[in-house]
Amino acid sequence: MIRSHQRLPRRRRPVWPIRRMSLVRKAQSFSIVMACLAATWLAFSFHIPAMANELPEAVDRSALRVCADPSNLPFSNDKGEGFENKIAELLAEKLNVPLKYIWYPNTVGFLRNTLRARRCDLVLGIVTGAEMVQSTNPYYRSAYVMVTRSADNITAETIAALQSKNFRIGLTAGAPPADIIARTGLASRVRPYDLMVDTRHQSPGKDMIEDLLDHEIDVAIMWGPIAGYYAIQHDAALRIMPLTKEANTTRMDFYITMAVRPGENRWKNDINELLRENAEPIQEILRSYHIPRLDGRRKLIP
Repeated sequence: MIRSHQRLPRRRRPVWPIRRMSLVRKAQSFSIVMACLAATWLAFSFHIPAMANELPEAVDRSALRVCADPSNLPFSNDKGEGFENKIAELLAEKLNVPLKYIWYPNTVGFLRNTLRARRCDLVLGIVTGAEMVQSTNPYYRSAYVMVTRSADNITAETIAALQSKNFRIGLTAGAPPADIIARTGLASRVRPYDLMVDTRHQSPGKDMIEDLLDHEIDVAIMWGPIAGYYAIQHDAALRIMPLTKEANTTRMDFYITMAVRPGENRWKNDINELLRENAEPIQEILRSYHIPRLDGRRKLIP
């Protein structure tokens, strides 16, 4: 029997509980450290949006710098004749600054070489949710349309309805209506018009309208603003039918916004405020160019 005053032999000293307690303390310390780090990160994360708003922006507030195509009516040209020119002039007037343009053809690389390169601060006429940019609130909604000769009395309201007769169809290649054309077996009747062109030398929308008037095609399927602008130049000779009754599998109408750089939230908010305050003058500009506009229920606005 080992008495209480006697020491245990070294080989029998119960060191394992001590080591286990040491490991437990280390694990507890590690847990505490990790919890502190997590709490710090959580607190920091709540400040990220505020910090993003406080980052310096590359916007030149001494002028309204707009990137636009110099030859792309009805949207813009270097003579200021497009409806986007007129809207930009309105915004510059309200900001009380001069309007400065950076001209660049609206083709491949447009956004990368203009807005993203910080050569300007605003681009008009961008589809909501476009990549590489941050969208403002939309200022109008339009749709693809069918344009026909009024004298032909074509009553079709959908692309599928064109199957009943051997209509010759003009279509912008690669545009959303092309999907419906393919599904309905109408591809063999299509005359394609280029989507991406150097607008200084080509105008597919204008060419399509002229071919329709010359009876080279019977139906022109095109983006509404282009159709409205060119069709009205021929009085009542042409009829426009918005493609708002197509199946939801292919989107035919789009909200149109302005584009700013990602992260420039104060600038975006300023533009949104201008759009809100000047909604009626902007709509009046769109009406004057005969741009087909849709309301929230996809109904044509008079």
